Amino acid sequence: MDFRDFWYVVSESRALKANQVIARQVLDEWLAIYRDEQGQAIALQDRCLHRASQLSRGTVRNGQLTCGYHGWVYDGTGKVVQVPSLGPDGKKLGNRCAKRYPVTERDGFVYVRLNESPEEALEPFAMPHYGEPGYKTLRLLNVFDNDVTNCAENFIDIPHTAFVHRGIFRSTKNEALTATIERKHGSVQVSYGGEKNNLGFFQKFLNPGGVPLVHKDNFYMPNVTSVEYVAGKHRHFIITSQSVPATPRSTWVYTDLTYNYGLWTGLAAPFVRAYGQKIIDQDLEILQNQMKVIEKYGAEFNNTPADMIHVFIESIRNELAAGRDPRKLPDKSHQVEFFV
Repeated sequence: MDFRDFWYVVSESRALKANQVIARQVLDEWLAIYRDEQGQAIALQDRCLHRASQLSRGTVRNGQLTCGYHGWVYDGTGKVVQVPSLGPDGKKLGNRCAKRYPVTERDGFVYVRLNESPEEALEPFAMPHYGEPGYKTLRLLNVFDNDVTNCAENFIDIPHTAFVHRGIFRSTKNEALTATIERKHGSVQVSYGGEKNNLGFFQKFLNPGGVPLVHKDNFYMPNVTSVEYVAGKHRHFIITSQSVPATPRSTWVYTDLTYNYGLWTGLAAPFVRAYGQKIIDQDLEILQNQMKVIEKYGAEFNNTPADMIHVFIESIRNELAAGRDPRKLPDKSHQVEFFV
């Protein structure tokens, strides 16, 4: 098992229009994404077989992709079906075919897998409550100047929020929190205790009554994080992020803000989107700075008990990098206390 066995988001389904081609990168592989005549999403290696121009610089018409350099035409299977320079013989090409990758669409996302035949047919991550009555999902896309591991660790890291997001989402109050951190079956699951009212400006929305919160953070191999808050009936908020490795230091992050707040669900959308993006903007800046320091001085970290989440995430991703199945790691559980 390795990173190429998994499905990665390359676009929202609604954003991939007919007669359009888009360029994406996944694990440093260049991809040209478009829809065929039946509307099915197609992913080809972004390289024309003729003179190595990028296919994503071309055009799509009636589900066929035309290279922008010499006009070679590819159908939905990646097969070359026309070479204009050959005139009437341009359709007699044998079986020249561009490299094609598996594609599927789930929960309004287009997914690509780089390994054509993995030993185990894994499914894309199921986005929680997507399209479910009573819930609304807002989708954000941001490109982080850092790797997947550091992004994922940031997204489920509480201590940084009191400093990077001070006032908007938590502040320094020296509040004691407890956490049960478990690593099992390729995931890291965290349940918090003692959290109630240190949510900054979001307190008015997430937990206006100040009731004890149910707060869970999860990481699912290889690249998904989920932050979940429950403060009673019609007080449910989930932040799900899929961190897609474009290059070793560039990560495309598709973030779903999914919530059910009763009558406020629809009315709150502009507020949730604006402040959700504001928080992400702050993370974009701090993670870019982290990468600059790592490139100069290396990635040597000094961990505390509150960083056990990060240690477990790194152990899972290190197994995948070594070509091993993280689900075979022994289950572990830690109880920790830290202050925010």
